[in-house]
Amino acid sequence: MSRLLGTHNLGALASVNRDGHPHLSTVAHAWDPAERLVRVGSTLGRAKVRRLARNPRAALHVSSPDHMSFAVAEGVGEVSPVSSVPGDETGRELLAMQAPFADPEDQAAFFGTMVEDRRVVTKLRVDRLHGGGLELG
Repeated sequence: MSRLLGTHNLGALASVNRDGHPHLSTVAHAWDPAERLVRVGSTLGRAKVRRLARNPRAALHVSSPDHMSFAVAEGVGEVSPVSSVPGDETGRELLAMQAPFADPEDQAAFFGTMVEDRRVVTKLRVDRLHGGGLELG
């Protein structure tokens, strides 16, 4: 299941609506199996960010390309501070979630965009990982 989370970086993040119903958002994510941590880049003010700030219980569902296997990571979410200075901790965490830039000017522009866009990292600290399907046996 951990391998499935790390191999497929698109999934559905489930957070809890104010009325208790689940809210699903399709997200690109990065899985750190050593820390049991899922990272998702987002923008301050998005529904998933507001919901996690209000109720941190969340889950991420990821499936294989043929949808015959799946993994679910459940845990407690948190939201990083907004990126406010180019190259700050949040900006560096967002940078680590993508392929490196060959040109340092592109990296500097990336950091500036993270500040302009008011980007944050939503994190899911996974305390339960489960799933099933044909590939997982």
